[in-house]
Amino acid sequence: MKSYSKILDGWFSEICPMWPGIALSLEIDKILYSKKSKFQQIDMFQTKNHGKMLVLDGIIQLTQSDEFAYQEMLAHVPLFAHPNPETVLVIGGGDGGILREANRHDCIKTIDFCEVDEDVINVCKKFLPDLACGFDDPRVKVHIADGNAFVKAQKSRYDIIIVDSSDPIGPGEALFEQPFYQSLKTALKPNGIIATQGESFFLHKEC
Repeated sequence: MKSYSKILDGWFSEICPMWPGIALSLEIDKILYSKKSKFQQIDMFQTKNHGKMLVLDGIIQLTQSDEFAYQEMLAHVPLFAHPNPETVLVIGGGDGGILREANRHDCIKTIDFCEVDEDVINVCKKFLPDLACGFDDPRVKVHIADGNAFVKAQKSRYDIIIVDSSDPIGPGEALFEQPFYQSLKTALKPNGIIATQGESFFLHKEC
């Protein structure tokens, strides 16, 4: 599935067949970065009202003004729901925001972080240091690898698995399929918890 997002008259508009009849537009002050990596198109914009904005393959991933709501809910809910989360796996989320929030939990001993596109990490370290600070914690071990393949090799290892995938377009597509979730279950310890972004109930009628 391909997005048809574009910039016109200083406005970036996210347009995608996944949510027909809807476009999300933000006024842009400056294009900070625009380059195609091995896996996807990466864009970083300075917006008029929402700070910096990360866009992958034409789909908005976050803005500085509201990223905290997403990061806090996806990280803290499963971590507080588990009685003693010591081992954590984070798949995706190259901006580092989920790591930033997970690092607040002193009970965690190790966090494996798996991201397929190292360029996303490097771009966010340069332009979004307030999120990418999540990579600075010594408990975090970064694996540049396909999340689907990485999790298949893990057996009864993690108390918490957080899937901060991009949308089911491009490199994130396999992370929305049943075999991936079967592998996640196998990678969990007994009574482990999985948390994943599940798109929008209001926009994604077929997900």
